[in-house]
Amino acid sequence: MNFKQSALLILVLCLSGMSARADFNVFACEPEWADLVQSLVLEAHITVATSAWQDPHYIEARPSLIAAMRNSNLAVCTGASLEAGWLPALIQRASNDTIAENREGLFYAATYAHLHQPHAHVDRSMGDVHPEGNPHFHLNPHAVPSIVEALVDRISHVASAEETKFLKAQHLRWKMRWRHAREDWEAYLPKLRGMKVIVQHTGFEYILRYAGIEAVLDLEPKPGLPPTASHLNAILNDPSLDEAQVIIISPYQDPQPAQWLSEKTGLPVLTLPTTVTDEEVTATLPKLITHILSSLSTYSGTDTKGLN
Repeated sequence: MNFKQSALLILVLCLSGMSARADFNVFACEPEWADLVQSLVLEAHITVATSAWQDPHYIEARPSLIAAMRNSNLAVCTGASLEAGWLPALIQRASNDTIAENREGLFYAATYAHLHQPHAHVDRSMGDVHPEGNPHFHLNPHAVPSIVEALVDRISHVASAEETKFLKAQHLRWKMRWRHAREDWEAYLPKLRGMKVIVQHTGFEYILRYAGIEAVLDLEPKPGLPPTASHLNAILNDPSLDEAQVIIISPYQDPQPAQWLSEKTGLPVLTLPTTVTDEEVTATLPKLITHILSSLSTYSGTDTKGLN
């Protein structure tokens, strides 16, 4: 680290030790956005609509969430139709003039990310697909910095001068932490590259692509549709099954289909959160990505059948 970088680090650490007033209220649709906001505005009061144990597609617009959005200065959501089943009703019932479509108080992260697998045409026969593309891009290490950059700009527009006083310093600190985390992540890549897995839904698609891992089979017959007996039996006869090293599912998904396939094949089942949790090992987005890559590396390069 040169003198200029050292001086910048000292400045950032000094400024980040200060805090703004605790009257900036934020509504986060998913925990990953709550984590990013908290890292930028330390004293922000944040309400999170979902958790790692809930499917973010299906959330009830309960009174506590309506009240939280009504009193918020900013709502940070994924967009790309991920919350289409519940967010519009929540916005309407909250009646917050600041948080509405095309208003500065509503921030869609998807606006600032490149989404994989967009669809020009979508109909019910395709399952639960998003025309804009896969909305689980928060697990793409390449995409997050641009989103944070846009988020910093948005916060500076909707928060008070006092609340944004140390925003740039916190942003610099976040960028340094993210850069150091990426160095750690890249150390996993040689071991993970070429690995093949079975998934349930496309929640890990971005992190798998980043790591050079291929999802050879999906327990869902179509996106968003629960596994069926006929589809699981078809997987048993699929030649790609012999290449798979592990079955990955999320905490909010029914574990029985994965366990059934595990019993038939000897493949281990790895349950990984797709978002930030209250547990220390996955308490921030960088820690979550590290945990996913570290957990997957345990099963790379080995014949895992019969281990569980």
